[in-house]
Amino acid sequence: MKSLPAALVAIALFAAAPACAQVGPLPAQPAVVPLPLGALTPIAVRDAGFAAANDGKTFGLGIDTAEVGKVLVAGGGKAERVELGVTALLVRISGHVVLIDTGLGTGAKGVLVDSLAKAGVKPADITDILISHGHFDHVGGLVGADGKPVFAKAVVRMTAGEWASIKGAATNASLVAAIGPSVQTFAPGARLFPGITAVAIDGHTPGHSGYEIESRGHKLLAIGDMAHSHIISLARPEWNIAFDSDHAAANATRRRVLTQLAASHELVFAPHFPFPGFGRIVVNDDGFAWVPVTK
Repeated sequence: MKSLPAALVAIALFAAAPACAQVGPLPAQPAVVPLPLGALTPIAVRDAGFAAANDGKTFGLGIDTAEVGKVLVAGGGKAERVELGVTALLVRISGHVVLIDTGLGTGAKGVLVDSLAKAGVKPADITDILISHGHFDHVGGLVGADGKPVFAKAVVRMTAGEWASIKGAATNASLVAAIGPSVQTFAPGARLFPGITAVAIDGHTPGHSGYEIESRGHKLLAIGDMAHSHIISLARPEWNIAFDSDHAAANATRRRVLTQLAASHELVFAPHFPFPGFGRIVVNDDGFAWVPVTK
């Protein structure tokens, strides 16, 4: 999502926005889906869903909306809107219970905590939170309605660049005050745990990070917001989207990483793709396509 306050304003509309609004809610019930990966079992944890209108203001900036609609329909979507999920990833590894991103939070109708309960996990069980970046649909679940951390025992980890960016926005003051004592930063590419390594994925935000999970030769890359729509972001990776802070860098990174993933056949976790967000990237004409994987 776009940097605060723009994203916060948009997402805050979820509770009241009509179906025809620029951003609106989609029904989301608590759910979890595990995916075996070597000796590990990462679990997709549903938080929410939403839709952005195909009005030229969000996806395919500068592209005729009719052309954007054609791409959406060709990929099995609706011409008038782009539908996205909001999903977190849970990983039990090396004595840690790790959560990658935290969704929107209950104030924006997120159901992450209820979904975690389906996995037998309470907020107090989370030991570490890995943040891909500071947009509200990834950090909104860190703080509850009472202004206190939801995951009170967790260390909150992110790149130093991303933490600096979050602290630099005045609108984040309450978030920074709440989680600041729990934050530990790392350099891009750091090995965080045996089996989890940060991967710099440039262009979306100043310190945007993916996370590669590996076990017994099996790999899964959590791509954060490198790609938002499983249709547009893959079929037209060079189309600008409003959420990226550096369009040129984001577009180049998207093309490069998608090319690598299509060649390696590595598993992917994409938090905004249709739940549960597990799948692989394949080449399709001049772009790419999404092949979901559920087991």
